[in-house]
Amino acid sequence: MRPDTPAENVDHTAEAARLERTAGRYPEDAEALLLQAAAHLELSGDRPAATALYDRLLSSNDTLDDPHLVRALKASNLWEYGHEAEARAIIDGVRAAAPRDPAPWVIVAEALESHDELEAAQETFSEGAGLLLADVQEPPYSTHPLLFGRHRVRRMLGVAHDEWDMLADTLHSSPVSLDELHDPKRVWSLGSDNPAELEAEISRLRAELGTYREALSRPFPVAVLHWPTTELAELVSDYPTLSAEYPSHEAHLATIEASLRELAASGTPNLGIVTGTVPSYEAFAASEGSSPADADLLPQYATTLAARGRAVAWPPQRGAVCWCGSGRGYGECHGA
Repeated sequence: MRPDTPAENVDHTAEAARLERTAGRYPEDAEALLLQAAAHLELSGDRPAATALYDRLLSSNDTLDDPHLVRALKASNLWEYGHEAEARAIIDGVRAAAPRDPAPWVIVAEALESHDELEAAQETFSEGAGLLLADVQEPPYSTHPLLFGRHRVRRMLGVAHDEWDMLADTLHSSPVSLDELHDPKRVWSLGSDNPAELEAEISRLRAELGTYREALSRPFPVAVLHWPTTELAELVSDYPTLSAEYPSHEAHLATIEASLRELAASGTPNLGIVTGTVPSYEAFAASEGSSPADADLLPQYATTLAARGRAVAWPPQRGAVCWCGSGRGYGECHGA
């Protein structure tokens, strides 16, 4: 959730204020927008203001999409400006809650790591990996930071590689191996007077930076638009020309799953699903100066929802309910 824009190119205080105003206009997206605002406040150095935003979200009457993520970010922020005891208590709570999303695990583990709690960081990375990767043949992209972070901490602790470390090695795409990137001795080479050692370290840093840039430059999820039953019925009733796009709700759901599987098979990463509503779609059409009956607006609408943080990753995590809203597990529904 933290902005990837270099600090020297952004007025983080102004950007945070802009995001807060946007959250006021789009309350359905307030959680994602306020988390970005809090991240900008952290980068500006105003950590108490960032904490206030996290507290605002946690005390809201609205149900949060990911309360564990908000708590993890709050804990990490608190520790950075001297509130260690409170941060530790929140971290313990996040671990006890065992969230099914990898992001809270990574954030609290990295908070421990950054304060030299390496054993606790390793335990936290391992707990998250054990929960999310059990019986998973191919780790989802979102879980890669868990494995990479665990590999890094274990390398610093000097422990032998295990199966998850070897899996992290296979998932790592940089020309410089994880063992080199996570070598504790690298820090010593930065103080070397040997030009060859410095040049080697610069090459490793460039490779590492390239990996980070690749991750940060990934576009918004390639989002496929999903209409719940009642919304699709209203949409087709109000705009009959769209019935050519949506002959039935069952066909619509089948098309979504088939499209996503085809994209995944072609190697397209970062896939997601956005859920539309007729009022939201009509407002979008008005903002574009077009008619909701124009089928060409549908992919643009999906992209806009994704840009506002409304995309849900596909495929769902193991054990999660199906994206279609049936209430059944994904593996027993469209994932069967």
